Amino acid sequence: MAERVVVALGGNALLRRGAQDTFDEMYRAARLAAEQIADIAAAGWEVVVTHGNGPQVGRILLQQEAAKDVVSPMPLDVCGAESQGQIGYLLQVTIGDVFFERGMERPVVTILTLTRVRANDPAFEKPTKFVGPYYREDEARALEAERGYTMKPDPHGGWRRVVPSPAPYSIVETPIVKGLVADGAIVIASGGGGVPVIEDGPRLVGKEGVVDKDLAAAILAREVGAAVLLILTDVNKVQKGYGTLMPEDIERMSVDEAEALLAAGEFGTGSMGPKIRAAVDFVRGGGRRAIVADLDEGLQALSGGAGTLILPA
Repeated sequence: MAERVVVALGGNALLRRGAQDTFDEMYRAARLAAEQIADIAAAGWEVVVTHGNGPQVGRILLQQEAAKDVVSPMPLDVCGAESQGQIGYLLQVTIGDVFFERGMERPVVTILTLTRVRANDPAFEKPTKFVGPYYREDEARALEAERGYTMKPDPHGGWRRVVPSPAPYSIVETPIVKGLVADGAIVIASGGGGVPVIEDGPRLVGKEGVVDKDLAAAILAREVGAAVLLILTDVNKVQKGYGTLMPEDIERMSVDEAEALLAAGEFGTGSMGPKIRAAVDFVRGGGRRAIVADLDEGLQALSGGAGTLILPA
C-alpha cells in the first residue's frame, strides 16, 4: 500500500528570494515545485500539497487599496479564498503539465479549504499579524476610524494593518481530501492555512484573520492519515545558531530535542519556529516523521538524503 505524504510548500515555492513579483516569475517557480511533486508521485507516494500565500494575499490587498474608489474592498477571508484559487490554479496546471510530459496518469485537483478556529481564541482580542500595504500614521488612523481596522507601526517602517492569527484545530474538507487522494488524485488543499471559520451551530462563519500555514499543514497531515509531513522551504537543513558566525546543521532531532530548542528560542518566532512547531505537533499526533528541507530536494529528503528529520524518539 502506498504511503501518504503532505508536502508543505513555503512562500518561496511561488516567489523565489530576490525574484520580481510578476506572473512569469510565479509561473516559473510553480513549475519548479511541480517537478518536485511529480518526482515524489512517480516514486509511489500518495500526495497532498499545501502552500503559503503571504506574498499573494498581500498583493490582493494592495490591489484592493489601489481600486477602493472604483470597487468595494472585500474582507480578508474573501481575499484569502481568492489567493487559494490563484495559487491552486498555478500549481494545478503546472503539475498537470509535468505529468502529461512524463506520461503519468494522475488527476490534479485544488480544494478551496476552510479551517476551523475557536470563536473565543484570544487572538481575536489581540491582533498581531501584519498584512497589506504600508501607510503613513495619519492614513492609518483614518483607516481605523473608517473601516474599524487595527493599525500598528511596523518594525520595517510605516504603519500596517494587524489581524488575528487564531490557532487552527480542524480542516473542514478533510473527508473530501482523503477520498480524492485515496482514488489517486494529487490534491492541493489548505492554501495559506485555509480560510479561518468559526462554528455557529450548523453554520460556518468566515473570520478576518490569518491561520499559520505550517500549523494548519500539521493538522491536515494528521487528519488525512499521512505518514510524513514534508516541509519544503529555502534552507538545506535546520540550523542551531542560525545567523551567528558558527551555525550548526541539524541532521535529525527527536520531538523532545526539537521542543527543548524551541523553548530555548533557538528557532525564533519567524519562519523556522512555526515549521518546527508544526513538525513536532504532527509527530506527537502519530505521524511517522517530519522533514524540513530545501524545495529542490524533496524526493531526496523523503529518501533520507537531505533536510532535517524530526522523529518520535
